[in-house]
Amino acid sequence: MMYWWGDQMSGWGWAMMSLSSIAFWALVIAAIVALVRYTRTAGADRRPEQPARPRPEQLLAERYARGEIDEAEYERRLDTLDAGASDRSSR
Repeated sequence: MMYWWGDQMSGWGWAMMSLSSIAFWALVIAAIVALVRYTRTAGADRRPEQPARPRPEQLLAERYARGEIDEAEYERRLDTLDAGASDRSSR
């Protein structure tokens, strides 16, 4: 045989066996690292979504409902918000 010399492998046989063993274990370790990274990033996608921020009109209505502001203040601030929204839409 070409790779055997007497009862033993030649130097090239030992070198190829060593390199293939190192390459095999490097691939196994790389696969484990890739799997761990994939599971960590896949878990990040499952986080609950943040609730939507309430609109200013909703906040104002909540303050009015809790009694923090009276009806006149509520109407005045609501008109201010409506005027600001119409100014932005006309630009």
